Amino acid sequence: MSRIGKMPITIPAGAEVTISGNRVTVKGPKGSLEREFNPGLTIAMDNGIVTVTRPNDEQKNRALHGLTRTLISNMVEGVTKGYTKELEINGIGYRASMQGTQLLMNLGYSHQVIYQPAEGIKIEVAGQQNKIIVSGASKEMVGQAAAEIREKRPPEPYLGKGIKYAGEVIRRKEGKTGKK
Repeated sequence: MSRIGKMPITIPAGAEVTISGNRVTVKGPKGSLEREFNPGLTIAMDNGIVTVTRPNDEQKNRALHGLTRTLISNMVEGVTKGYTKELEINGIGYRASMQGTQLLMNLGYSHQVIYQPAEGIKIEVAGQQNKIIVSGASKEMVGQAAAEIREKRPPEPYLGKGIKYAGEVIRRKEGKTGKK
């Protein structure tokens, strides 16, 4: 039995889970998420506890068992607490600002880079225009938005200029030494 898949998911107060066949809808204070899962697995709710069971020990069902349980758990946590990712901008003249819902970034190009977040994603600029905070209910969408923003100017290994995740360690390279 899958160690992760067999763990029950406790629904906290303020969250509401609706299961209809293989479609799970989770509603909470931070929003609402809906997802359809593999019809081979059985998702059941009893007294505020969601359990996922698999029909047999085939490789495909074993793989989907833990995945399904984790995805439902992430949905519940997302609508109750939410998810955030922090990005840092390093470099002279590199900065970010908000204009309505759009994120405007000066990243050393001859033009401003504009990022329009997907619906359900909230972006704020903190600090001295060098910290970007991406937040939302869906862990998948928050991670994707943060990756798309980082992709606009990934950190380079010589000076470390660019956009990086908060806490990310950039492996630095030594520059040219020149002729002796």
